[in-house]
Amino acid sequence: MVDTAPRTKESRVQNVDAVVDRELAKDSVGAGGTAASVDVESLGRQLLGTWADVRLQSRELIKDPALHNLPGLSLAEQRERTLSQLHLLVEKGAVHRAFPKSLGGNEDNGGNITGFEELVAADPSLQIKSGVQWGLFASAVLQLGTEYHHHKFLPDIMSLKVPGAFAMTETGHGSDVASVATTATYDPDADEFVINTPFRGAWKEYLGNAGIHGTAATVFAQLITNGVNHGVHCFYVPIRDEKLNFLPGIGGEDDGQKGGLNGIDNGRLHFTDVRIPRTNLLNKYGDVDEDGVYTSPIDSPGRRFFTMLGTLVQGRVSLDGAASAVSAMALKIAITYGNQRRQFTAGSDTDEQVILDYQRHQRRLLPRLATAYAMNFAHDEFLVKFDAVFSGKADTDNDRQDLETLAASLKPLSTWAALDILQEAREACGGAGFIAENRLVGLRADLDIYVTFEGDNNVLLQLVAKRLLTDYSAKFKSADSGALARYVVTSTAARAYHGFGLRRLGQTVADFGSTARSVQSLRDTNTQRELLTDRVETMIAEIAGRLRPASKLSKADAAALFNSQQNNLIEAARAHGELLQWEAFTRALDKVSDDGTRQVLTWLRDAFGLGLIEKHLAWYLINGRLSPQRAQAVSAYVDRLITRLRPHAQDLVDAFGYGPEHLRATIATGVEAERQDEAREYYRAQRASGTAPVMEKSQKKKR
Repeated sequence: MVDTAPRTKESRVQNVDAVVDRELAKDSVGAGGTAASVDVESLGRQLLGTWADVRLQSRELIKDPALHNLPGLSLAEQRERTLSQLHLLVEKGAVHRAFPKSLGGNEDNGGNITGFEELVAADPSLQIKSGVQWGLFASAVLQLGTEYHHHKFLPDIMSLKVPGAFAMTETGHGSDVASVATTATYDPDADEFVINTPFRGAWKEYLGNAGIHGTAATVFAQLITNGVNHGVHCFYVPIRDEKLNFLPGIGGEDDGQKGGLNGIDNGRLHFTDVRIPRTNLLNKYGDVDEDGVYTSPIDSPGRRFFTMLGTLVQGRVSLDGAASAVSAMALKIAITYGNQRRQFTAGSDTDEQVILDYQRHQRRLLPRLATAYAMNFAHDEFLVKFDAVFSGKADTDNDRQDLETLAASLKPLSTWAALDILQEAREACGGAGFIAENRLVGLRADLDIYVTFEGDNNVLLQLVAKRLLTDYSAKFKSADSGALARYVVTSTAARAYHGFGLRRLGQTVADFGSTARSVQSLRDTNTQRELLTDRVETMIAEIAGRLRPASKLSKADAAALFNSQQNNLIEAARAHGELLQWEAFTRALDKVSDDGTRQVLTWLRDAFGLGLIEKHLAWYLINGRLSPQRAQAVSAYVDRLITRLRPHAQDLVDAFGYGPEHLRATIATGVEAERQDEAREYYRAQRASGTAPVMEKSQKKKR
């Protein structure tokens, strides 16, 4: 796919901008001659996704001011308000969708996450604290326990009679859950497990509800029986009495004030000879009988561990959705404000210009709007996959592995993007964006931790890269080194690799010697797919080639070799996630029935795809995938796409469906337009009455 076609004199001197304008003009109307426009109502319905009714119900629920965050409260007041909000959710029946019907639930996993992630618009602390209670603590009992545990523990957890903590992370091991140091040793004489944190680094850390409210915890510890460590398992452990005092052998500390999410009482827990009944082992995937004999339906300890962790993937699903929701909210605020705020008389002697008309302002916000749409469409597909696995409709080992890879791909991209969008939206609103009542700084502070919990983003992407390498290696497990080398050398030929989320492609990209034809090619869906896919495939193939000697090295040398490729692995995984988002956006276009809306969304999809290519132009140039001329056309085309999208920006953010009760940002209510209209009318009246003072510089011009 190397760009080697000869360059003609015409292609060297042609005005790229003019050609891009001419080519883009061909798309000024949709199919059937319909002018490009946005049907906000129909697009809004599509953006609501598969569980549209649940999403609307949740958005209606969170209009209640009792669920909103109140800036300025003390730490203690914030925590008590958030706990009271959880009780309100219980009263409204808003938290039981995922639980068994026998316990009053709906067994609706996709709908549960859909409704839950919308809580972020009310208050991120509410979303996360409810996620701790019902998405982690309760889910550990539901997914890792059996019928006995469901009926014994879940009713009080569902009703919030027992607030709980999810005690997995340790100070010393963080993301390395398999190496946690807390132990649960079986005592056959007492028919009990004994829980211990043997040193300070084994304390459980950053636990929601552990600071003050939690009265029980699901504790992840190394299960030891008859002198054998069977790996990490989960145990139900009471931690406080009814007066919220720690039970014997249990201690802890409050994490106190944090950078955000201060409605949640995060804290630390430690255990010294804490005894629990043997039956408090959540034993779906591993059990111990009265004599201390361990059994499991999964023979492999490694596979058993990853199966247990995989059942808790919904946290990453919900964070991906919440990040998408907050990104939409931030862009609605910033673009609404940009459409009303006026500054500088750039194109008029009298009227100032709205700031969204300036190219730089458009370049700051509209590509991020394209990213927000890609995130939204990818998230709905993610939810469908999650629901299929957790409902049992598609619950094979491969399905679960694909879900885990999808979660590890999308959660990092969406949470990083949310922080970037919030920061740019804040800056785009100037000083007004820094005022707490306009919410951008508060949301930015609360979402900061999203990139770290439920899996550190860099660690998750490394897991994705390992999966891609595994899929790649499977294609060549019987190939000799010569065959592999030939594949790497001829990687521009027809694709032999087809890993998770990738596509087989045969068409090559070439510079046709004409700017017009180059631009036409960039507008082509298959060309964009080819460029994005080729980057992932090539990076994985190159990394696999570099890591091939690892099997013949010592453990230390193999680790050093792998470490030397860690950054490349993470970049390849990011490229893979970007491709998944682009593919989801492209599939969403096929579902748009209105021609004018499809045209605008096609421009937006192109802005996303070509924006990714523009961001990685150095790679495409270095690897010969694009000529310098084609690269120049990419940026020129993105600029023109943004110009085309500018008139539709407000419609595109309105389609997200967030109203004033959700945004609660003064600058997005229309008050800025009122202020600007007042100012314009004041100066118009001055000019009309002849009372306007003469500007000094006009006097100097006359002289």
